[in-house]
Amino acid sequence: MQKSYLTDIAQWRHGSGVKGIPSICSAHPLVIEASMLHALKQGAHLLVEATCNQVNQDGGYTGMTPADFRAFVEKIAAGTGFPLEKLILGGDHLGPNPWRSLPADEAMAKASTMIEAFAKAGFTKLHLDTSMGCAGEPVALPDAITAERAAKLAAVAEAALKGMDGIKPVYIVGTEVPIPGGAMEEIEELEVTKPEAARETIAIHRQAFVAAGVSDAFTRVVGAVVQPGVEFGNENVIAYAPEKAAALSATLSDMPGMVFEAHSTDYQTRDMLRRLVMDGFAILKVGPGLTFALREAYYGLDQIAEFLFPDKRKETLIATIERVLTADPKNWDKYYHGSDDDKHIQRHFSYSDRIRYYWPQPEIDTAVKALFSLLDGVQIPETLINQYLTGAYVGVRDGKVKPDARSLALAAVDRVLEDYFEACRA
Repeated sequence: MQKSYLTDIAQWRHGSGVKGIPSICSAHPLVIEASMLHALKQGAHLLVEATCNQVNQDGGYTGMTPADFRAFVEKIAAGTGFPLEKLILGGDHLGPNPWRSLPADEAMAKASTMIEAFAKAGFTKLHLDTSMGCAGEPVALPDAITAERAAKLAAVAEAALKGMDGIKPVYIVGTEVPIPGGAMEEIEELEVTKPEAARETIAIHRQAFVAAGVSDAFTRVVGAVVQPGVEFGNENVIAYAPEKAAALSATLSDMPGMVFEAHSTDYQTRDMLRRLVMDGFAILKVGPGLTFALREAYYGLDQIAEFLFPDKRKETLIATIERVLTADPKNWDKYYHGSDDDKHIQRHFSYSDRIRYYWPQPEIDTAVKALFSLLDGVQIPETLINQYLTGAYVGVRDGKVKPDARSLALAAVDRVLEDYFEACRA
């Protein structure tokens, strides 16, 4: 089997050129399209990841299996001209989390079926996350049990690929982040992973992989998830403080071939993203920050359409979203807190961006299509762009962004992507 592009990621920081890679954690087709267009422009590889809740053998909240997700992404690649040899698909938080209400044996059986499906579908970056307790267990498990279960899942993935051609997967271990889906409360302060905890994570997983008979797979463990001190709540962002993570960063000298993977880097500034990469956090996960930017663009276009074409729709996009989310609160009600007014703001403008779970919902999808249909062929005046889509104004004035609805939506996502791709370059 072939080596992954990510196999030597730990060496990137010592050379010239690319130092890290953004991880695009989204199933929104326009976000993936924008990501491919940006990577294509730079001649870069593109890493797209799906979480265990988003995509699994039962369909996840997207309704897609791993094979479905691969076909979905490859169809977008065909439309953009993005070369498949530069596409890396990853599976994030692969473990029992979607089924943690079941007893551990049952949940792990489900997780084994899931990782086998991811491996067979050609996902070549697999994050093993077995840290959460199942029915009757503590919320967080001891490191030894976590590592043992992770090694079992790695063994399933390796067995699934035995005798097959293709790229051997690389693995990421560990988790020091909120459960998939994001933090469930307002974040005020974070504790950076202790250096000794990072070393222990790698050591105990190495032992577990050997015990499970997959020591070769451990040679392809290229990174560990740690907490560098970055996160976002509903209304605030915890900025990276390099001095607080200096001791953690220094431990990479004791772990040759390893990098750190930073989750929840959304909304960090470009300078802080660059510092993260320089400090060894070479994989920068971003998801809600991309769909947050897309939602901003949609809402700006919604207001433009209402100004240009009043009374042409029975309901604005924002009104449709409010109606659907209040009627079906299961994807946001555990995460948003406070008064009814507080929750109303959070439903639409939370950094957690729980709206991302609802874009495929039929009524919302129809409302988005109606918005774009209304603006189809319309060259939106610069003055309206400055009013409602301020971030795109300079690009439009400079002739870099076309003043039509689709181009403006793509540009909103592209501005976030620019921060990530530039942070990962020399």
